[in-house]
Amino acid sequence: MFLTLKTLMTGANARAEEKVRDVYAIELIEQKTREASNSLAAAKATLASLIQRHRGEDRQVRSIEARVSDLTDRATKALDDDNEAMASEAANAIAQLKNELEVRRQTLARLDQRIMRLRQSIETGHRRIIDLKQGAITAKAVRYEQAIQAKLNTTLQGQSSVAEAEELIANVLKKDDPFEQAEILADIDRDLSHETLADRMSDAGYGAATRATGADVLKRLKSKK
Repeated sequence: MFLTLKTLMTGANARAEEKVRDVYAIELIEQKTREASNSLAAAKATLASLIQRHRGEDRQVRSIEARVSDLTDRATKALDDDNEAMASEAANAIAQLKNELEVRRQTLARLDQRIMRLRQSIETGHRRIIDLKQGAITAKAVRYEQAIQAKLNTTLQGQSSVAEAEELIANVLKKDDPFEQAEILADIDRDLSHETLADRMSDAGYGAATRATGADVLKRLKSKK
């Protein structure tokens, strides 16, 4: 029982976390992009420091190489003059400088490797951040479209403004024409008062005509000819 409850709680927590991540997806994307940008800025600062150190070591190497060359020339001249003591002192100094030179050259080699690796990482990170920013723009557009579509679906599905307008139009179209209704009522009133009885009997051929007809007008016109 306990394991079952634990499994259910774990599943519920995972679903809740997934829902929160979905709701705040845009904010999370922007936050992660900012974190990546901060990391990239820190990496650039580290690269600048390494390059600066590399330049310093390179200057030291060139300086030591120049001193070794100078002392070598001087020691050679001392030997030419049979000045063994000064030549020996110069030789010891040259040996120390060469040892230091070797250490500094190794340091330069390590710095070269670190700088190269860090440059590659920065270039990769820079491209990924550009992709992240473009992805964030696309995600915002998609989320905005989803929100508009959801709002439109809700409007069309419920008793919405569109549905209400359609219902009002239908009600208006179904209503009787008030003018036609007035004419019908007037005819009914005339029938009840027998006002139309003479007209109807005249139309049936009983008695003189009570109103002019098209046939009468045409008959008179023909007789005038």
